[in-house]
Amino acid sequence: MKILIIAGARPNFMKIAPIIHSLNLAKIKCPNIIYRLVHTGQHFDEKMSRSFFRELEIPEPDINLECGGGSQAEQTAAIMIKFEKELIENPTDLVLVVGDVTSTMACALVARKLNIKVAHVEAGIRSGDWSMPEEINRVVTDSISNYFFTTTIQASENLIALGFNVSNIYFVGNTMIDTLLKQMNRFKKPELYDVHGLKSSKYFVLTLHRPGNVDDENTLAILLYEIIENANKLPVVFPVHPRTRKNLSALTLSFPNLILTEPLSYLEFNYLVKNAKAVITDSGGITEETTVMGVPCITLRNSTERPETCIVGTNELIGTNPRALKPALEKLFRGEWKKGGIPDLWDGKTSDRIVNHLLEILKT
Repeated sequence: MKILIIAGARPNFMKIAPIIHSLNLAKIKCPNIIYRLVHTGQHFDEKMSRSFFRELEIPEPDINLECGGGSQAEQTAAIMIKFEKELIENPTDLVLVVGDVTSTMACALVARKLNIKVAHVEAGIRSGDWSMPEEINRVVTDSISNYFFTTTIQASENLIALGFNVSNIYFVGNTMIDTLLKQMNRFKKPELYDVHGLKSSKYFVLTLHRPGNVDDENTLAILLYEIIENANKLPVVFPVHPRTRKNLSALTLSFPNLILTEPLSYLEFNYLVKNAKAVITDSGGITEETTVMGVPCITLRNSTERPETCIVGTNELIGTNPRALKPALEKLFRGEWKKGGIPDLWDGKTSDRIVNHLLEILKT
């Protein structure tokens, strides 16, 4: 039984880690399980990639395709060319892709064109926003995959409504939450915490990387101003995504309570999130983590592929209009933010369920 696992970008690493751990346990009873880990190199710097392998106890990849940089089209093409060669040299029974990044779509395409079956972890989620590259990646990947592992019942229903075979859809939960729950007691206080005198529930965490929020200098400046202006003088810790840094460096900022830092490791970043008063973000995955940790989350997007974080969890979608920040933060400071709950099967056992299904699939 040969399985090839794809990882390429930061979100992938949290999703594959527990699957690898479960596969290693399964190998004790089924030694004929062989897996190979391919890193496409989509994220290639230390904080966005390599540190995650160390912290999450993922083995070094069997190969790094080193496909970082370039436009989306260039990166997709580079991944497809190099991954095709990898698959021809190392045949497998199944390719496992996770999430919705460029690597997910590109590797799924290559595998199916070589008549290799594909299993998609985090299948079926939809934002309905076609301006997001990730939405295109999701739709394309699902349209050619053979097996679907979903994080919510809603995601399963999305696939059923599109006509996919119900017997190939498995509602298993969320592997990112497996990682979160396993690593929570290992969260590590970053150096900046004491340097800036941060205190629990007395600061915000901010992340921004969506093109609509960061690619225009004026838009980015207005967003930052509204956040700082309405933060009641609390510190705002802003780990700056590589995409955001270029335009941020062009701005003249003089906010005494804005703390800029390089991207943090997984354990450091989630230490900050767990102890924050709230998170302000345009990410999707972070809204899942804040939901499980019970931390209020304000999302600067017009749509989300993770509606359960709003319906069940602690997240609120406020759109991209900077003026929406003031009433959201006023609500937070009044103590009126919802408590939230945890979606079904976000229990830390998702990867075990996935591996059990994979073993059944590969026996047929």
